Amino acid sequence: MNVVSVISKKRDGGELSADEIGSLINGYVRGDVADYQMSAWAMAVFLRGMTVAETAALTEHMLHSGVTFQWPAGESPKVDKHSTGGIGDKVSLPLAPLLACCDLQVPMISGRGLGATGGTLDKLEAIPGYRTNLSTAEFQQVCRDVGCVISGATADLVPADRKLYALRDVTGTVPSIPLITASIMSKKLAEGLDALVLDVKHGTGAFMKTLDNARALARSMVDTGKRMGVPTVALLTDMNQPLGRMAGNANEVNESVAALMGNGPADLMAVTLELGAELLVLAKREPTTAAARQRMERVISSGAGLEKFREMVAAQGGNLDAPRPIAPTQEILSPDVGYVSAIDTERLGYVVINLGGGRRQLGDQLDLSVGFEMLVRIGDKVDRGQPLARLFAKPEAAAQVTRDFVAAVTIAEAPVAAPPLIVERIA
Repeated sequence: MNVVSVISKKRDGGELSADEIGSLINGYVRGDVADYQMSAWAMAVFLRGMTVAETAALTEHMLHSGVTFQWPAGESPKVDKHSTGGIGDKVSLPLAPLLACCDLQVPMISGRGLGATGGTLDKLEAIPGYRTNLSTAEFQQVCRDVGCVISGATADLVPADRKLYALRDVTGTVPSIPLITASIMSKKLAEGLDALVLDVKHGTGAFMKTLDNARALARSMVDTGKRMGVPTVALLTDMNQPLGRMAGNANEVNESVAALMGNGPADLMAVTLELGAELLVLAKREPTTAAARQRMERVISSGAGLEKFREMVAAQGGNLDAPRPIAPTQEILSPDVGYVSAIDTERLGYVVINLGGGRRQLGDQLDLSVGFEMLVRIGDKVDRGQPLARLFAKPEAAAQVTRDFVAAVTIAEAPVAAPPLIVERIA
């Protein structure tokens, strides 16, 4: 392969063949393609885009750059969900055990928080003893024994993505929809799935700020899943305000437990049940999403969902009943009277980071006890002095982040309508 000609072809707007893409990715993983060459190619993709066929070929060669999970025939269908991330998005924690109670298996590879959004692995590590570094053999064994497992990626899973993402991060090519698609879908499809549902968020707390960009990403990922033979559905959901009431690590685990007890916030339950319903229909376990939602609601009311979560936690070394420390509490009060008209949700994510509950750099150690509880939502009427939130923080950190929190909540004189939570379905 002539690397220069491949880069030039893409730079000039040409369509690359699957073989050209495969040679490039394989050469990069082996070290035959230099970082500066791969950077030039990534920039060409960023500027020129990729066709559906090119994106699928990139995804396929990335996922086959390392190990892929192989599952024996005849087992329950393997399904998973991916979210593009947001503040308070803890859906994976209640969703995985609910699906496992409905004759599905959920091999969920998750990540850590970086930037404003939290990470599923960080939340789970607020549970004393919980292991997020399972080997491939342990991961598959827990999935078979329990029905669900949530752990981090092993070093041999999609190494092409690990190398390419680090390069994109320093070359300004992270926002490329084809490269995002291949990054997400290669890791998910390496799990050996029978169905996948995507939660693609838009708004002030989302990676994709506009609905149009979120829709484009969702369509790209759904098209790629289809070409790769994995039934895939995407829901576009709102992230103009935190999902649920809690943000932070230990308190998001607590809210997830409450959700499995039937006491979760309405918005968290709506997104969780809708995503789960799509998977139950895709995996042919229920004929309609309405029937699927009812089945999961029965799992919650029976207590089976919470017991399955407890079983998964124990299988990964954790103790769900052990204390999860929460930092001291203080209220954040509204300075004005009126209506909550907008929330800078990304700024609230940085409130958690500034408390020590999120990362500025990949190696940062977290304070899992900090965070906040949101007490108002867009459209709510508030009075001066009414609590907007409860802050969980060490006293010395509370004053500055309180000012940041208040600045992130816009209060207007006129009433506003609450934004729709689930905006669109793409299949």
